[in-house]
Amino acid sequence: MSTTQITLGYPSATNIFQETALGNTALVVKASAGTVYYLSVDNTLNGSPVYLKIYDTGAAVVVGTTVPDDVIKIPSSIKLPIPIPGGKAYSAGIQVACVTAGGTAGITAPTSSVIAQVVYA
Repeated sequence: MSTTQITLGYPSATNIFQETALGNTALVVKASAGTVYYLSVDNTLNGSPVYLKIYDTGAAVVVGTTVPDDVIKIPSSIKLPIPIPGGKAYSAGIQVACVTAGGTAGITAPTSSVIAQVVYA
């Protein structure tokens, strides 16, 4: 598992969060309010779909108990780019996790590594 944070020069104050093995533990992208402009999820190593869970909170997240604000299904064996024109605002913070079942209750980590990128400000 490797988490990287990179500050971009354009658009102003934009950052890239990248995790090379996103799993069933929520990771903090930003600990305060922010806006997500782009997501990329690489599920090429898994033969089954995975679900990206996004949480709008600065508090501790318990995957499987904390209700996610967004759940995005990522089909098996693909890399899915998700542009968000105009961005999506999160009022308290941005955290992400990846599991094998959608909804709140899914808690099982993917079998193989899932690489996720979040472009945010």
